[in-house]
Amino acid sequence: MPTCVAAQDATPGEPRAADPPAAAASEPAADDGPPRPKAPELEKPRPAEVPDDAALVAAGARVGEVRFQRLNLFDTRLPEEDRLLFRWANKLHLLTRESVVASHLLFRPGEPYDPRLLRESERILRSESYFRDAHIRPVALHDGIVDLEVVTQDVWTLNPGVSLGRSGGKNSSGFSLEDANLLGLGKELGFSFKSEVDRTSKTLSYHDNHVLDSWWDLQGQYSDNSDGHVHELIVKRPFYALDTPWTAGAQVRDEERVDSVYDRGDVIRQLDVRDRALSAFGGWSAGLQDGWVTRWTAGLSLEEHRATLAVPPNDPVPPGTERKLVYPWIGFELVQDAFSEVRNQDQIGKTEDVSLGWHIKGKLGYSLPGLGADRRATVFAGNASVGHALTPRQTLLLAGSAVGYVEDGALQNTLVKAESRYYLKQSARRTFFMGLSAQRGVRLDDGQQVLLGGDNGLRGYPLRYQSGDGRWLFTTEQRVFTNWYPFRLFNVGGAVFYDMGRTWGQGAVPDSSHKLLKDVGFGLRLGNSRTSLGNVIHIDVAFPLDGDSSIKKAQFVVEVKESF
Repeated sequence: MPTCVAAQDATPGEPRAADPPAAAASEPAADDGPPRPKAPELEKPRPAEVPDDAALVAAGARVGEVRFQRLNLFDTRLPEEDRLLFRWANKLHLLTRESVVASHLLFRPGEPYDPRLLRESERILRSESYFRDAHIRPVALHDGIVDLEVVTQDVWTLNPGVSLGRSGGKNSSGFSLEDANLLGLGKELGFSFKSEVDRTSKTLSYHDNHVLDSWWDLQGQYSDNSDGHVHELIVKRPFYALDTPWTAGAQVRDEERVDSVYDRGDVIRQLDVRDRALSAFGGWSAGLQDGWVTRWTAGLSLEEHRATLAVPPNDPVPPGTERKLVYPWIGFELVQDAFSEVRNQDQIGKTEDVSLGWHIKGKLGYSLPGLGADRRATVFAGNASVGHALTPRQTLLLAGSAVGYVEDGALQNTLVKAESRYYLKQSARRTFFMGLSAQRGVRLDDGQQVLLGGDNGLRGYPLRYQSGDGRWLFTTEQRVFTNWYPFRLFNVGGAVFYDMGRTWGQGAVPDSSHKLLKDVGFGLRLGNSRTSLGNVIHIDVAFPLDGDSSIKKAQFVVEVKESF
């Protein structure tokens, strides 16, 4: 009877005879881009005696033993990583437990061998912040049974730290203590204190997306903020894989905050806002059929919104905005099974899983006074994305979304977005990027603005410098990925960039400036490959080419983003 077994946990430093020389695996070929600091176990091909996938499927092979190799943070077989600090880190780190790795797999011993499920399981594992990489391969074939090996490499997940940032001429700071893989169980527990432009916040959060090694997801957040609070609880079983037959869940959220209305980077008024939301849903799917997945969901949601102008104590409060929507809804989702593994696109030296197929998702509901709402309204939300590999070196990604509601035949609080991203891989070390995005707001709630400035793409200008009904932004970058790997902790890249954009329409500020704004600049990119933060640190100097005399001649920008 096929069984799951654990291979020796490869806390790197104890190579087996079958392993290729570690040094050879660490040396990039000519023009191979940033060093791929992978352990050899993550790049091993299947043994020569194991047939290819087509032959295994044609022979009706079934899954036998599933062996697990869990690699530690640093590969101490490499001379450059065989250091006291790295050895200590390996000893202090608790490896992700085997049961946690197994809970992410879409196959079980005894089931028919399906190479698609191996690739999808790899993507699921790589999506976790506590895994640096994952690789699954057949390792043996006997009597129609194929044994598999699952290799994962952990990252450091206990992250105490102080964060400092600057964008749009404003500083931000924070302190956090979080563990994205608590005791190796795959649970995330965190506490943070942040001082940002809008508020100071203290947040306690918890996330477990495999409750009791199942596919149930539990998320909770409690934030005590200088301008209010956020309390949220989510319980759901998502469509976690292409063949998942059903989903269900519920969510409750309560938030109080102060929204600021900006013009030319200055606050011109503030609103006290209270939002509450409740929802429950269920859904079903026939799974993957001919390369496509169709999913249906249905649910019931409540949304309450109240906003009043913030005034000094004892001053009369003017009438504000109140809205209560209660609506049943139905949702539809279409997913194309077309994924590609790339490197040096939006990350540095990491495997990226990019969708090159269609993904369409929509929701339509109707709010009824008979259910407790204060108005009749048609509520909608939708998004679509598609990727195209134009040539082996060129990729185009397109995306769009719309969310809002219709009342008395008119759009209300509606926001429409569109984005295109173009990548030209000039070599393993150089990528040319162009991005064009646009937003359009229709009768947005007061306090909700379409903004453009240093904190959302126009790097040479103050944050939230322009406002209006809509905006567009064009960015082009020449990206460089170096072989520099300081302290074996950061992959280093760089960029030279040009930004151009403007807002249009009246929006919340009647006399806002809408002139075309441009900037140029350059900067460093530090790819964090050893911790669960998994972000890219941006250190930029941007020079505005337009704007009024109050704008500084250069903006120094330090940000932490999810991508290049």
